[in-house]
Amino acid sequence: MSISKKSMIWTSIVVALFLVCLVYPGQVFGAIGKLISVLNPLILGGVMAYAVNLLSRQLEKWLWPHASQKWAQGSRRPLAILFALLIIVLVIAGVMRLVIPQFVDAINSFFKTLPSTLNDVTHWLNQIDQDHTISKRITAATADFNWQSVETKATKYLTAGASGLFSSTVSIFSNIFAGLINFVLSFVFSIYLISGKEKIGGWLNRLMDDFLPAKFVAKTRYVVKVTDKMFSSFIAGQVLEGFILGALCTLGMMLFRFPDAVSIGALVGVSALIPMIGAWIGGVVGFVLIAVTSPIKAILFVVFIIVLQQVEGNLIYPRVVGGTIGLPGILVLGAITVGSGLAGIVGMMLAVPVTATLYRLMRNATFKKEGILKE
Repeated sequence: MSISKKSMIWTSIVVALFLVCLVYPGQVFGAIGKLISVLNPLILGGVMAYAVNLLSRQLEKWLWPHASQKWAQGSRRPLAILFALLIIVLVIAGVMRLVIPQFVDAINSFFKTLPSTLNDVTHWLNQIDQDHTISKRITAATADFNWQSVETKATKYLTAGASGLFSSTVSIFSNIFAGLINFVLSFVFSIYLISGKEKIGGWLNRLMDDFLPAKFVAKTRYVVKVTDKMFSSFIAGQVLEGFILGALCTLGMMLFRFPDAVSIGALVGVSALIPMIGAWIGGVVGFVLIAVTSPIKAILFVVFIIVLQQVEGNLIYPRVVGGTIGLPGILVLGAITVGSGLAGIVGMMLAVPVTATLYRLMRNATFKKEGILKE
């Protein structure tokens, strides 16, 4: 078959697919959505494998890299995967160990002090309402209120809701069970991917070499290589940025004598893995923890987090993350803004590495066209 015939076949296939999408958009996108929902465990497993592999491949370089014994070569990767998973679990468990006890104590303290707080509020209102003007207005407003109607409606609502309580409970537990099953499948799939990445990669390379044009295969491998470099650099930069932000938050809270500085700083650092808004998540929890002991300090902590977030969003994040992936700071901010508008938190997390990949591909293509880049 000649090259022209091959190109005609590929062109015909593309045109046919475009026409099908144009004529039956609802059916096509519905089928794509259904396929994605079915493949969700595999997609999640691939994401988990990529994240764990970034750490495990570094650990592989440190585990007796020059050993020639078979037992050392055979155990290097399983140990690297095991150590990578242990590190991730220990970091998450450590942060939870720091934050959850303080959060539980804060909630308990809140409920313990609630009666005295209500008594103080009641006493304060009585002092203000010495002539009983407010009480008289409340009594007059409630005198004509039809409490029997409210009771009837509430009883009817509870009776109707009770019938669906069992089905709702079953649905919740079934969703939790399905989520656990999907997580287990994703985890097992990710381990298989990391363990046999060379074999899987070799198989895919053989398929591409045998059935796809050589120029297309070369371009695809080049794009995959650039994408992998940008995404891995982005994750490394995000971790570094989270560490810097957590350290700054801890030091600032110690400087201003805020309580629970270490636990809140650790939470802010871990939540900073979500670009730009992650610090706010830790800030909300920190506000709750501090507000129980000192509402004034909690308000001051909010001011501190706002200032820190501005510094992080406009100085630290564009420089640290943008520097690791070679993306200008203005493009980092623009990518996060557009990504959050299109797909929320997921869009924010993917926007920066995707933009960095496109930026690097366009830059390399421009340099190659100008003769600056040879390869």
